[in-house]
Amino acid sequence: MPDLLPETPGKAPLPASSTALAKVPQSLALPRATPDDRPVVVVTGASSGIGRATAQAFAKRGAHVVLAARRAEMLEEAARECEALGGTALAVPTDVTSEEEVEELGRRAIARFGRIDVWFNNAGVAAFGRLESIPMDAWRRVIEINLFGYVHGARVAMRQFRAQGRGTLVQNASIVGELAKPDGTPYAASKFAIRGFSEALRQEVLDQPDIRICTIMPSVIDTPFFQHAANFSGRNVRAAPPVYTAEEVADTVVSLVDRPQAEVVIGGFGKIAVAQKRMAPGFTTWFTGRSLHRGFLSSGSSDDTTGALFEPVRDGRGVSGGWRKNFETGGAPLAGMTALAAMPLELAMIPFRMADLGLTAAARFMEAVVPLGPPGPSSK
Repeated sequence: MPDLLPETPGKAPLPASSTALAKVPQSLALPRATPDDRPVVVVTGASSGIGRATAQAFAKRGAHVVLAARRAEMLEEAARECEALGGTALAVPTDVTSEEEVEELGRRAIARFGRIDVWFNNAGVAAFGRLESIPMDAWRRVIEINLFGYVHGARVAMRQFRAQGRGTLVQNASIVGELAKPDGTPYAASKFAIRGFSEALRQEVLDQPDIRICTIMPSVIDTPFFQHAANFSGRNVRAAPPVYTAEEVADTVVSLVDRPQAEVVIGGFGKIAVAQKRMAPGFTTWFTGRSLHRGFLSSGSSDDTTGALFEPVRDGRGVSGGWRKNFETGGAPLAGMTALAAMPLELAMIPFRMADLGLTAAARFMEAVVPLGPPGPSSK
């Protein structure tokens, strides 16, 4: 995979039609697929929130970014931002529930840039309300977007990665994919499914170690996600504290290109909650259910709405949803305190991660030197 440029604020934008691109410094040990060293990154859900922030983060490092979402006008705006930041951008309006449109997204990316180095499955929606309150067409739509949208994207990406022999697939499973949450059963189900889907893919590429499958699990992030959510709860929806920035998630996604990890939790709250679940699962169920029910739903009443499930919400919101400015979320101070509180947990995990790396390396070495038996059946 091509090298990533160090971030270069203020760099002059490259025209979308440029073919004579500056060569990237060879500072990172990533294989080159073509004479153009800039990585090619596909981002779904790129019109706002985490997707838009991630496209910007790659653009700052000189990448070619292919932006996909339903809102064409917002995509074009995001593409102009990426160009101004030093990247090359291609906007492809895409509904990820359509396999044909996702296939076309892949074709457009390859036709323009010759390959795909990173595919970020990120498009997602939510429906708030108790199980009995959420209509079945809304339930199915959440699964179609959040799960089948990822399946469509992964099929295109994996086909190209296998042909190239390399590539990084990043999938956004949310911290809800670990903890679940009340008043959002379809979203929780889709995110648990994404984690299982990602783990199965990791097992399918054991013989192709240059194909990496990474799952990110962000805590609550300040994006328009909550303004765009369907809501059948009867209460106003808000971001539950503590709330972290989309830029934190974007920086993590960029870092996975050079230092891939199977799963990454983003945000101090999520890291603490995951550790708590390992030690006290029953208490975690009680605490998560109580705190998130109160955290995501305010006392104000709301009419039922399908949000962005069937049609995009054209509110012009970009990366931020403005939630960190709300005193109810605790703002930056609360997010910072939870990040500091999680640091000892991170340090405590280092020996276990090193042991895991050692065991994995030893297993691969023994498999190469002394095969355990005849190879299994080959898959197409």
